[in-house]
Amino acid sequence: MSRRHFLAASSSAIVAGALAQTEKQALETAPSSKLALHGGEKTVKQSAKLPIRWGEPERERLNMMLGQDSLFYWKGPQTTLLIERFKKVCPVKYVMPCSSGTAALHIAVAAAGIEPGDEVITSPITDIGTVIGVIYQQGVPVFADLGASTYNLDPADVERRITPKTKAIIAVHLCGNPCDLRALKALADRHGLTLIEDAAQAWGAKYRGQPIGTLGHLACFSLQNSKHITCGDGGLVGSNDERFGPLLQKSGDKGFDRVKGALFESFATNYRMSEPQAAVAAAQLERLEGIVSKRARLGNLLTERIAGLPGVLPHQAHPEDRCGYWFYMFRIKPDAFRCERAEFVKALAAEGVLASPGYIPVPLHRNPVFLKHGFFAGRWPVREFGLTKMDYTKHQTPEAEAILQTGVHVTIHEAMTEEYVEGVAEAIRKVARYYAA
Repeated sequence: MSRRHFLAASSSAIVAGALAQTEKQALETAPSSKLALHGGEKTVKQSAKLPIRWGEPERERLNMMLGQDSLFYWKGPQTTLLIERFKKVCPVKYVMPCSSGTAALHIAVAAAGIEPGDEVITSPITDIGTVIGVIYQQGVPVFADLGASTYNLDPADVERRITPKTKAIIAVHLCGNPCDLRALKALADRHGLTLIEDAAQAWGAKYRGQPIGTLGHLACFSLQNSKHITCGDGGLVGSNDERFGPLLQKSGDKGFDRVKGALFESFATNYRMSEPQAAVAAAQLERLEGIVSKRARLGNLLTERIAGLPGVLPHQAHPEDRCGYWFYMFRIKPDAFRCERAEFVKALAAEGVLASPGYIPVPLHRNPVFLKHGFFAGRWPVREFGLTKMDYTKHQTPEAEAILQTGVHVTIHEAMTEEYVEGVAEAIRKVARYYAA
């Protein structure tokens, strides 16, 4: 090579290197790549406030209710309409409207005949209302581990925890994501157990095309203020099973059989719903399909947009199911990023994403009341009487622990647009790229 060619080649290399360095610096300092946390441009600029969730349909039902001579639930026109509309969403023969989702679960557990010392296997990541009824019936909650990205019961771990004392399984469809009901039902059938679906967060969800609540022996729904549809607080419990369905009404009405009358043959709490609640809930059910179909579309879109992102585990929903995304949760791999989860979430929030760390602080059995076995005035009679040896200080669910330590909660609701969710996905990609190890 001549001296002239050498100098020309060297100069070109220097120029190219300088240009590449300049482009890199420009990319790093561009508004689109600089974190909003550090003064960069915010990725999500739209607001996503939840709309007013009630209006003329609810007002119409309430106005009709005001013309009634009774607001009692039994054969009340609002309650009758609520049951009729609920059966279109969840086709079951027997339905009992009640005062809350927790009440619905207690009714289901009572109808299932849970006795002192009976074990009920369920999820450690759920609202405590899932197990309150079990404890009040003097049953023993047993917490099985979860799928890494479904956040639902792992059927294999459920089977490992079945003992001669096991009486039921409560499958929690967390976030509106259907559990593996086929596998859980097979387990229940093989071991003679009752399968109860906790569908509090799963309004309108579908398992392999079938409505949630129709595959288990009993199904429980919540109408609490934060749920897909609401009447402030309320619930419904339903069943197609002839062993349990006829027991639902009296299990939520002090043990009194409103059909047959006569003397009390069983004992139960009073969980009755009133006509004003039923009026609002009946109107809300007419909104359900639009709400859930929109959330399902947006949640799946977010999964598509962050799939394959190094260090990020998207929310896993089966392609043949419909997840209602009461909220969306993805996980981050701690060793994939140069930051703790708290800073990752803080950066997302600065980008305009409605995000928070995890869901509940710890698995249910890590709460003091479980660790101290102090359910009834600081005591637990079934343990003291030798009906169980359960010790929650030794109870282990490692995947559930990891989910709560690495999960990132992202708000999804029907007022959001696809453009907004695209922005959320871009913000997640931006933050993940910045902190990548």
